[in-house]
Amino acid sequence: MTRDELISATRQLIDEGVRLQAAPSLPSLQMWLQRSDDLLATAWGSMDRYHLAWLLVGKPKTIVRGRPMTPDEEATYVGEVAQQKTAALQMSLNAVEAQGMPFVGESGGPGLGKAPDRAPGRVSDRTPDRTGLPVDPGLAERLAEARRRAEAHLDHDAPRAPRPDRMQR
Repeated sequence: MTRDELISATRQLIDEGVRLQAAPSLPSLQMWLQRSDDLLATAWGSMDRYHLAWLLVGKPKTIVRGRPMTPDEEATYVGEVAQQKTAALQMSLNAVEAQGMPFVGESGGPGLGKAPDRAPGRVSDRTPDRTGLPVDPGLAERLAEARRRAEAHLDHDAPRAPRPDRMQR
């Protein structure tokens, strides 16, 4: 999947999510959720229950148990879930389009590893290294400086004042 294909498919799913919020339909929601889950899994990898719980996708504010939902409850549920999943899709779109993040399913095309409209020379505009992350020439220098600063604080757990023999046990 190319970056342009992911952006296009994500925008389409966001538009469908907005339509679902305006005209709720449980069967349409179920199909839309499956399509959006498939797209997000292709781009970012599969999400386990922990990730979905963190996103609060599919967690209605009032849970109906032991009986079918009324049409009003179903419409409210569909609207809430569509709103939550649309927000997750918008975060994904922002990561790919505005931030230029590399994604799991990326197969090339325009913009590989680059965010559009960025100034030349930014970290994201450089050729990726073997891990797929952009090379940052100043990283080694900043890391060495951080290590030097940390070494200055190695004695922080040492006693600060002399302890007379009678006070030690």
